Amino acid sequence: MGVIKVPTNFNIELEFEIPEFYKRLISLFIDLLIQYIYLRIANEVYMSIDHSNDPIGAYRLLFLLPIMIYHVVFEITMNGQSIGKKIMGLRVVDENGGRPSISQFAIRWLLRLSDVWIVQVLLYVLYVVVTGDGLGNPEVIFIVVFGFGFLVTDIALVISSKKGQRVGDILAKTILISTRSRGNIEETVFQEVADSYTPSFPQIMQLSDKDLNAIKSILETARRKGDFAMAEAASYKIKNHLKIDSQLGAFDFLDVLLKDYNYLSTK
Repeated sequence: MGVIKVPTNFNIELEFEIPEFYKRLISLFIDLLIQYIYLRIANEVYMSIDHSNDPIGAYRLLFLLPIMIYHVVFEITMNGQSIGKKIMGLRVVDENGGRPSISQFAIRWLLRLSDVWIVQVLLYVLYVVVTGDGLGNPEVIFIVVFGFGFLVTDIALVISSKKGQRVGDILAKTILISTRSRGNIEETVFQEVADSYTPSFPQIMQLSDKDLNAIKSILETARRKGDFAMAEAASYKIKNHLKIDSQLGAFDFLDVLLKDYNYLSTK
């Protein structure tokens, strides 16, 4: 399992483990299995209804919609995880170690449609081989070669890339990491804060979501490793950037910042 170092906005590097290729493959197969089971059920339902008044196939498209949006919906709502990724302990993060934006998830999704398309190509190849229909058709040959070429390119990139990125990851600037890695971020920066809580540093609202993700990542990593120097370095940079004068210890200071953000962002 490879390890990469991701620089945060505070010039502190966090370590993330890149999952082995077989875990990604098993994750994909789990997701494909779930989609296949859904398709079988949806097809039975579709065949049982009267679709004679549906000349353009709107019903069929409606049944296929969950398959098309499967990955983007789950990754957005489950913080970078599909069902397969969650089972295999994988998560999508951005290249700064934080939660990807919706646009980044969307870019991955648009390229991930190629996965569904490749599967369709493989099924069509099987159909051609079994029935002989379309065999030798130049258009079919072109589609099959192009599909396999895209698949091989993605596999080659994942295996050879230092960050294990496929085409969609490179364009979306995302990374697939192991959720059990030593520098892993928590699912979200948000936490419960009492209504009676009084924020100490309202300047925290000047920072971006990526900055907050980085602060939480640094705090969790520093606590797990007992690395006071990491927390102190981040605290020093934040105090200078936000013009904050505080005598709180590094761990307490970072913790208060996150609580302040959670309180102020919901008011």
